[in-house]
Amino acid sequence: MPAWKRLLDAIEAVEQEDEHPTEAGLLDRFEDPYVDMARGSLAAFDGDRMVGYHYMKARTAAAPAHEFRQVGGVDPARRGTGLGVRLLGWAEGAARELHDERFPGKPLALVDGCVVGSAASERLFAQLGYEPVRWYRNMVMDDLATAVSALPESPVPDGVTFRVFAAERSADALRVRNDAFRDHYGMVPQTPEGWAHFTAGPAFRPDSSFVAYDTASGEPLGIVLAEEYPQEHGRELYVALVGTARAGRKRGIASALLSHALREGLAVGCSSSSLGVDADSPTGAVGLYERLGYRAKQTYVEQRKLLG
Repeated sequence: MPAWKRLLDAIEAVEQEDEHPTEAGLLDRFEDPYVDMARGSLAAFDGDRMVGYHYMKARTAAAPAHEFRQVGGVDPARRGTGLGVRLLGWAEGAARELHDERFPGKPLALVDGCVVGSAASERLFAQLGYEPVRWYRNMVMDDLATAVSALPESPVPDGVTFRVFAAERSADALRVRNDAFRDHYGMVPQTPEGWAHFTAGPAFRPDSSFVAYDTASGEPLGIVLAEEYPQEHGRELYVALVGTARAGRKRGIASALLSHALREGLAVGCSSSSLGVDADSPTGAVGLYERLGYRAKQTYVEQRKLLG
């Protein structure tokens, strides 16, 4: 873990992606039920120094292809030496075996990504046969206190009740997540096992996460789930999920929930916030976040390679 953390810090110093994982957070990735670190990860070392890493996260469905999500990076001081080619080349063989165990006979694709404008990464993916397929924005709120003071009034919509996330509401939140995102690009249903791992993670903040309910029927209608990460100048509230079930759309639930979560995040000591969003979100999420005070900082492009 210390070697991995040092490598990620070296990458962050160059990429400036606001990624500051803790060793506890890295260790938690070994507990993910959709990551097989023993067979689906690889690290490159120069002596005791980790200079490259790669691991894969399986999806819960092949719809229609099973898309193995890849996470990896190379020490900036060692880029251009072939490490990225070696890691991604190894991944193609490792992914096939793990894929065949989960979805035999189904098509397989590898999915990765990079910051738009990162010429070396874009050349590497093109060289290996990847194609850019989707764009995502990293949106930031640098001064949470100022942004919260300027938030528009977002009272709880009529007939709706907000509840703090708790174990007894976890199944309701999962139900909303799967309904809210089933019309989004590349989304597959989350399983109870994967959901339990996410909501038990060391970064998850239930006190800044909320579930919206229909007051009369008790039906869950919306969620905002948050994590917290250390940053150079304070604590950041990362908004991991914002979603509204179809039965709750067009009622202002998402904006009210997020405004509520931001105020609570400020109250518990966070000084900034960030989130990621599909640039072509079918629900107009980009505009919602801009109205609440987020600004786009970086754009990421998803790179995809179909292996057959």
